[in-house]
Amino acid sequence: MPLLELSFNEILQALDPAIKETLIMVGMSSVATVLLGLPLGVVLFTTQRGGIIANPVLSVALSTIANITRSIPYAILMLSLIPFTRWLTGSSVGAIAACVSLTIGAVPFFARLVESALRDVHPGKVDAAHAMGSTRMQTVTKVLLPEAAPSLVAAVTTTVVTLVGYSAMAGLIGGGGLGRLAYNYGYQRFETSVQLITIAILVGMVQLIQVLGDVVIRRVDHR
Repeated sequence: MPLLELSFNEILQALDPAIKETLIMVGMSSVATVLLGLPLGVVLFTTQRGGIIANPVLSVALSTIANITRSIPYAILMLSLIPFTRWLTGSSVGAIAACVSLTIGAVPFFARLVESALRDVHPGKVDAAHAMGSTRMQTVTKVLLPEAAPSLVAAVTTTVVTLVGYSAMAGLIGGGGLGRLAYNYGYQRFETSVQLITIAILVGMVQLIQVLGDVVIRRVDHR
């Protein structure tokens, strides 16, 4: 039984900053992940053996780094990055600080999804672009990325949904947000209602992100 039952107004007051912190973590890390992960995914695809900018050494090096980062559980990664986070942001706690580990954890994941999306583009379209005299950069920007647009949007959607889950874990290690709220009240104070409300909000966020992603996919898919 809870030691002190929270009123509905008290729950709302606790939810307001928690939701804002979660939105900050997911929003900022999503933008940073796309900005860093998209070019990384393109480089992974284009530098592989037989790629349009084949560079096996660079490809293997980047692939190895991406695989190592992806293999580390997020909670351990966040703890390992505390010194770097403190140096970069001036703090190791809070929503802004959590964005550092969220981004570093999500970039390799998103880059692999980008690489996979580009693999689905029919090689004949790339060959046709080369035959028409397109440069490598033009092939990437005018053929590969537009043709892979639906898959890329799906990759962004999947990544943002993953970041929602990561943000909840970040809350347990000083990141704040809904994860911290659920832990402080739902676990430590046995406030089951807070825990259930938090879960419902996270589920709602994921559903909304997925619906919006599906809408955008249909709009950009001209196949």
